[in-house]
Amino acid sequence: MGGFTLNDILATRKPRDSWWTVFMVDPLACRLALLVANHTSITPNGLTRLSMLIGFASAAAFAEGMLVAGAALFYLSFTIDCMDGKIARLKGTGTPFGLWLDYVGDRLRVVCCAFGLGFGEYSRTGDADVVLAAVGVVVLDLFRYINGPQLKRVKDATRALVEARLDGQCVLAESVLRGRPRAELGQAAAEFGQVADETGATVVDLQKAFHARFPWYDRFRVFLVRRRVRTHVMSGIEFHAAVFVVAPLLGPAALVPVSAVAGALLLAFEMSLVYRVWLASRQVPSSAAEREKILV
Repeated sequence: MGGFTLNDILATRKPRDSWWTVFMVDPLACRLALLVANHTSITPNGLTRLSMLIGFASAAAFAEGMLVAGAALFYLSFTIDCMDGKIARLKGTGTPFGLWLDYVGDRLRVVCCAFGLGFGEYSRTGDADVVLAAVGVVVLDLFRYINGPQLKRVKDATRALVEARLDGQCVLAESVLRGRPRAELGQAAAEFGQVADETGATVVDLQKAFHARFPWYDRFRVFLVRRRVRTHVMSGIEFHAAVFVVAPLLGPAALVPVSAVAGALLLAFEMSLVYRVWLASRQVPSSAAEREKILV
């Protein structure tokens, strides 16, 4: 039905993604997406619905104590979930409703699998800790999706305030790096400066205090970017993989400790994001005369 190649599919991958997706899912998802694109007429929304159904089957398997089957089905569900965006970008068939469906499908899969796992194990063992772990997984997942948009609002407000106080004669370091993601900040700023001299714009770094405290971070970011991995090293995707794939494969005794460790790491990462945004908000100059403190 189509003449797409694997290179066409690879070109639809996100420029940066979670390390679990890059190394553990995309090698399979890209090849399955190639088969779907060339030999079926299934739509991205159809793939999302299929992913949801397999996610529900994973929850049912967990509830019946079939942990290995549940883990395999959860992995397959997530793999198909990674395919819908690739097909949408490849064929230009994505829809705004598809964004909503994908988001809701992810949340339903997590809730159903968490309680299928928790209450299924509780019914067999009577151990209330697995139920508490299931509730914790759901709460942390929802917190992550609430925290992200709120942090973005704070970041946008901080950027707008900086631009207003510097009369717009500045470019944020994040914007410079977006166009030169594989360069370290100093190099990217120098390259940009050569172009921006005529306009008088300067590069300001709202993360200057953070970089001063953690000078290794920029090199670490470049290391990950060159491997198509984002700096969210413990995002929701890795959290879900630990709880619903790794822990069940290790056996019932691993469910609570793996969930607890993964949850603690996720929470620590979310708090690090809050810390960075807080540091950036403190960097806002009260006037153009104070802009030196955030210049690159």
